[in-house]
Amino acid sequence: MLRDITIGQHFPGDSIVHRTDPRLKLVLVLAYIILLFTSSNPLGLTLSVLLLGVLYRISHIPLKLILKSLKPIFPIVVFTGVLNLFFIVGEGDPLFQFWFIRIYKDGVVYAIQIAVRVMALIAGTSLLTYTTSPIVLTDAIERLLKPFARLGLPVHELAMMMTIALRFIPLLIEETDKIMNAQKARGAQIDSGNLKQRVTALIPVLIPLFISAFRRADELAMAMECRCYRGGDGRTRLKVLRFAGHDWLALAFCAVCFGIIFCTRFIMPGW
Repeated sequence: MLRDITIGQHFPGDSIVHRTDPRLKLVLVLAYIILLFTSSNPLGLTLSVLLLGVLYRISHIPLKLILKSLKPIFPIVVFTGVLNLFFIVGEGDPLFQFWFIRIYKDGVVYAIQIAVRVMALIAGTSLLTYTTSPIVLTDAIERLLKPFARLGLPVHELAMMMTIALRFIPLLIEETDKIMNAQKARGAQIDSGNLKQRVTALIPVLIPLFISAFRRADELAMAMECRCYRGGDGRTRLKVLRFAGHDWLALAFCAVCFGIIFCTRFIMPGW
């Protein structure tokens, strides 16, 4: 299960999605997330998923990788959908009734919508990290937050911290998998027993994981100091972010698609 988590991983490529300005990709991802929760009808959600599929197709990200990124959150999606299925009360007679359990049509529709939204949200944000390297992502976050620097906000440091935290996710997952395999080889019963026993069995995993994380952080800080890193003041960049023709094309394409999806609110207002 841990190997299925792909958040923070980057897959180099030469597609138009890879070459799009990272600042534009960040803004479009935020707009897509907002659009997922404002398009509260089947047509809007269907078009949102189709748009995401087209972008994955253009970026040449394989389908199995998308399914792999969604696999770890599938139990959460199912649990959330079941809760909405049982606790949403709709109009009219229930579709199913047993004792105090009543399932209405509105509950079924809302549960499906929540499941689709969560999966599309994860897939959309994963596309950003799949097609954007951590260094470029740091520059994009810093440029977008630059106006807040006038208020005394340490923009460069915040952008660096966010990117390092994102980059450390796959490293910590890999380290956790190694520690768990090592503990199993020593006879630890991590995957068996009741809930209390499983939680207790995780202690020999968490302690080495915390030690490894602090060691990696210390090594990273030492490496940055050895390279005379002193924050963002006076720093220059090898590659300066600039909008190109394909960026304006991507912006126009996404703006048209987002506009069509948003208009579905008025086409199917009853949902």
